[in-house]
Amino acid sequence: MIQSETLELLEWPRLCQHLSTFAATKLGAIAANHLQIPATQPESLQLIAQTQEIYQLENRLSPGLSFEGIQDIGDSLERAELQGILAGEELLAIATTLVGVRRLRRVIDDQEDVPVLKELVADIRTYPELEQEINHCIDERGDVADRASAKLGGIRIQLRQLRGRIYQILQGILQRQANAVQEQTIKQRGDRFVIPVKAPQKDAIPGIVHDTSGSGATLFIEPNAIVQLGNQLRQLRRQEQVEEEAIRQALTVQVAAVKPDLEQLLAVATTLDLAAARARYSYWLEANPPRFIERTPPEKPGNPEEGSGESPAENRKSKIENSITLRQLRHPLLVWQQRHENGGAVVPVDLLVQPEIRVVTITGPNTGGKTVTLKTLGLAALMAKVGLFVPAREPVELPWFDLVLADIGDEQSLEQSLSTFSGHIRRISRITEGMTPNSLVLLDEVGAGTDPAEGSALAIALLQYLADHANLSIATTHFGELKALKYEDERFENASVEFDDRTLSPTYRLLWGIPGRSNALTIARRLGLKGEIVEQAQTYVGGASEDINQVIAGLEAQRRNQETKAQEASQLLQQAERFYQEVSRKAAALQEREQQLKLSQERAVQEALIQAKGEIAQVIRRLQQGPATAQDAQSATNALNEIAERHLLPSPPPKPKPGFKPKTGDRVRIPRLGQTAEVLSNPDAEGQMSVRFGLMKMTVSLEDIESLDGQKPDPIAKAKPAATPKEPPAPPKPQPTIRTSKNTVDIRGSRVPDAEMALEKAIAQAMDAGCLWIIHGKGTGRLRDGVHEFLKQHPLIERFELAGTPEGGTGVTIAYIK
Repeated sequence: MIQSETLELLEWPRLCQHLSTFAATKLGAIAANHLQIPATQPESLQLIAQTQEIYQLENRLSPGLSFEGIQDIGDSLERAELQGILAGEELLAIATTLVGVRRLRRVIDDQEDVPVLKELVADIRTYPELEQEINHCIDERGDVADRASAKLGGIRIQLRQLRGRIYQILQGILQRQANAVQEQTIKQRGDRFVIPVKAPQKDAIPGIVHDTSGSGATLFIEPNAIVQLGNQLRQLRRQEQVEEEAIRQALTVQVAAVKPDLEQLLAVATTLDLAAARARYSYWLEANPPRFIERTPPEKPGNPEEGSGESPAENRKSKIENSITLRQLRHPLLVWQQRHENGGAVVPVDLLVQPEIRVVTITGPNTGGKTVTLKTLGLAALMAKVGLFVPAREPVELPWFDLVLADIGDEQSLEQSLSTFSGHIRRISRITEGMTPNSLVLLDEVGAGTDPAEGSALAIALLQYLADHANLSIATTHFGELKALKYEDERFENASVEFDDRTLSPTYRLLWGIPGRSNALTIARRLGLKGEIVEQAQTYVGGASEDINQVIAGLEAQRRNQETKAQEASQLLQQAERFYQEVSRKAAALQEREQQLKLSQERAVQEALIQAKGEIAQVIRRLQQGPATAQDAQSATNALNEIAERHLLPSPPPKPKPGFKPKTGDRVRIPRLGQTAEVLSNPDAEGQMSVRFGLMKMTVSLEDIESLDGQKPDPIAKAKPAATPKEPPAPPKPQPTIRTSKNTVDIRGSRVPDAEMALEKAIAQAMDAGCLWIIHGKGTGRLRDGVHEFLKQHPLIERFELAGTPEGGTGVTIAYIK
């Protein structure tokens, strides 16, 4: 009884109704509206696995799973078992259901990672032969088809022929007795064909009167000429009905023979539809799959690490793994209200409960969200049990509770003479009697409705009892004494709903570890109570209570400050990660560009070698043709030298060996004198220097000395005397080059990255020409600047310059290749 009361208090039927809107079949909607809560954890795990696999299929398959054609055939199966004759529409519904389930099984069998669903559909039988027989005998309108039996086909042929004769006779009478009939139409009364005849002229068409008009002016007469034919038509229709019943009875017998298999098929289809509804509802809620954790059973307070045999590190790891983790948890009914009923934004709450915590007391102002928090947690626990995802951020971790029991709201009843306090106590009594050690208990305003001192004492005793006998209990209260339980028993924890002192309104956020303030006077002022009343009430509040409120306010301010800093640190971390990814991306791009450059250079060298080999082969063939002369040999040598200069890459100049440079203080040898001397001065412009050996000083030239290890000094280059002052020589102008299509590239209209790729290719092709004409246009100059920056960094470009005015001016750049 208390379990059903809890479901009503948590508005569980309303959630089930929302779930039913995501079902595709009538039976699926009925199952969702009457959702059964599993009694064991393995059942819940099985349901969660079904939901996860269909969730994956729904995202993978473009139309999702289709339940088209599947109908509620349960009543038809019951009537078939009782030897009733099924109607054509019922038989057709059975056939379409067989087709729909077979299509579902085929889709599931085609997938590779849905073992639970494959096991579910493995044993069902869809009886294609029964479906074919029904479709052969029953047409799309649910009528027995002519092809159902030869006898039925023959009867219907006779019916059509007889009906045609009757129409022919009646048409003749209408034409002959046109003045006697009311209108030129053939009517039908019952199963007899009649003609509307004017009452005064009824004798003109003798026959049987089957009906009259309301005014009596028209008589509906079956002429005597077709009475016998009408009797024959009635007999044929009766034969047709008998044959149709025989066909439907034969089909019904086939259905009754496989009734158990069809019932199992229908149950599997309903299970799949319900799982699909759970998956679609979970996707709509943006929910995540839950993971059930194990919490140690309730125990008396004490040192939890005594005798555990675990190290502190192992104990901390165990606490993390077994903590209830529900971050950004949202109330599913409020989400529905927000999206479908123009409700307000849903404020998520964080529920993080350590494994040693058994009781959480939530305090704070009224209308702050305490009761909504209780209901949200209760619904989350139930949703996980029935295989629904929980609307919280991953990871979603919570225990599998045997029972979810709640005392929420006011059970005051005038009919039963129950006060608010009595109603609460009655329900709490049922909770304590029916709960198990693995129960979740939710209590709203525990101990309220009576004397505050007695109510507080009762609440303390009740919560201590629940700490010993329940897995987890969450209680809301305004009693200050309950806030102190945390500091007396390590199994208790405080939480509070936040109150914004600036806007004087609750934020609906849940704060952990901080007891809340009731803020009754502040809320009363905000709701319009006269100021002098509130101020007078303020004088009655004890000083100690005011001090506690100030301490709590300070703790809340510190928490907000820490949350702000944590958010800023998180933003900085995200920014650093973005920078790191950008740098890594650019480094990879540079590396790829360098690799492409090397590949292009290698290709250019290979192409040059191939071309050079071909030209050398031509020279050799010319020498081999006819008698060789000295002039031919000389021309061949010149051709080979020209090929070498044009195709072979220039060898790097040899590194100059470092020469001996005497400086003051060095010891040198004078070979012609056979003496070792000390250098007194550095060599001058003429290469003369002063040395001393023994007591003698003398001036010698660089050619006269060597180092002690035998190295000769580098001679000093003498500058030529200038006869007359002249201007410094201008840098040598490059050899004039001829502009052709091979050494010209047009990149106008390109972006800089695209232009760089085109330039790489053009430089490789223009290696023989020695220079490259780049047409980039004038425009804004952005493309030109990008080209110049690219040429500066290119290893094969010696220099570059803008072309002259006749060649394009600032719109053309000439690059000289090394």
